[in-house]
Amino acid sequence: MKLENTIIRETGVHDFNDIMEVEKQAFGFDKEAHLVADLLKDPSAKPLISLLAFHQSKAIGHILFTRIYIDESKNQGLFYILAPLAVIPEYQKKGIGGALIKKGLEILKAKGCDLVFVLGHMDYYPNYGFIPDAERRGFTAPFPIPEEHKNAWMVQAFNPNGMESYQGKIRCANKLNKEEHWRE
Repeated sequence: MKLENTIIRETGVHDFNDIMEVEKQAFGFDKEAHLVADLLKDPSAKPLISLLAFHQSKAIGHILFTRIYIDESKNQGLFYILAPLAVIPEYQKKGIGGALIKKGLEILKAKGCDLVFVLGHMDYYPNYGFIPDAERRGFTAPFPIPEEHKNAWMVQAFNPNGMESYQGKIRCANKLNKEEHWRE
């Protein structure tokens, strides 16, 4: 069931408390909120895309896309990673996460993004164009991903030659480029 009258917009500095509240409620602990706070301040994550979803002026969802690089690639295009996506529990399974993903991808595409990555649920993100097992396509995650979770490392290309034009190890923003963020 889709939720009507949801507004999604880019965030500003005045939205920080709403972002933190959504992250804490969605995950049930503070780890993701601290990561998001760190990424929002991290110059190596920029330019970033941060979106909030509102229902009746209540913040109910947040998504963050941060800039990444491909270390061994001869060409450096514009690359991003989606991390994290958060929807508060009472609004989950109502299309909010999907709407945030679609809006974020639309913005990235308009900015000329070549590739976007995610480490996430294998049954969810392919619904939005992500292709499982990015490593098999030449994109090594910043830290090893266990064999049983290889398909959770996904990529999406916005131009026809995106996956053929670039290959190598992904380097995330400094605050995300830590092994603790790459374990299940």
